[in-house]
Amino acid sequence: MRLDRLIQILLPHDEKFYTFFEESAQNLVNAAKLLIELRNCDPADHIKLAESINKLEHQGDAVTHKIYAELNATFVTPFDREDIHELASALDDVMDYIDGCASRFILYKVPGCPQYMNTLTDILYNSVLELQKGISLLRDFRKAEELQKVLRKVNEYENQADSVFEHAVADLFENEKDAIQIIKLKEIYVVLETATDACEDAANVMESLLIKHG
Repeated sequence: MRLDRLIQILLPHDEKFYTFFEESAQNLVNAAKLLIELRNCDPADHIKLAESINKLEHQGDAVTHKIYAELNATFVTPFDREDIHELASALDDVMDYIDGCASRFILYKVPGCPQYMNTLTDILYNSVLELQKGISLLRDFRKAEELQKVLRKVNEYENQADSVFEHAVADLFENEKDAIQIIKLKEIYVVLETATDACEDAANVMESLLIKHG
C-alpha cells in the first residue's frame, strides 16, 4: 500500500463530502422524477414542473460549489481530491442535462411524449436511482460487490439508452413528415441519451474509487 494512501486511511476524514454527494444524488432523483411527471401531466402544468426542475438544478449547483469549497478547506479527504472533483462534476452534468431536457420540452412546445421519449426518460430515472445507491455505498468500500452491481446496472442502462436513441431517430426520419418537429424531438432525444452517458461517467468515477479503495 502506498504510504500516502496509508496516511489518508489513518487520519480523520471530513465526513461532509459523503453528505454532500448524497444530497446531490437525492437532488438528481427528485429532478428525474419531476421529468417523468412533466411528460405525463396536463400541458397547463408543464411550465410549473419545468420551473421546479430548474430550482433543483440551482440547488445542485449550490451543492457542487460546497464540495469545491470544502476541497479547498480540508486537509485530509476521504478519497483523492481529483476523484471528488470529477464525481461532483459528473453528477452536476447529469442535473444540467435533466434541466436542459425540461426547458427544451417547454421552449419547443412539445404537445406530448412519443413512446421512445417515455422509454428514454424511464431509463434515465432508473439510472439515476442506481447512482443514488452507489453514492450511498461510498461510505463503506467493504460493500464492493454491491457497488459493482450498481455500476453494472448503470452501464446496462446506458447501453439501453443508446439502442433506444438509435431506434427513436430512425423512427423520426421514417414516419415524421414535419422537418421542424424532427429537429425538436431529435434534440430532446440527444439530451436524454447524453444524460445517461453522464450517469455512466459518474459510475466510472465510482469504479475508479472502488479499484483504489476496495
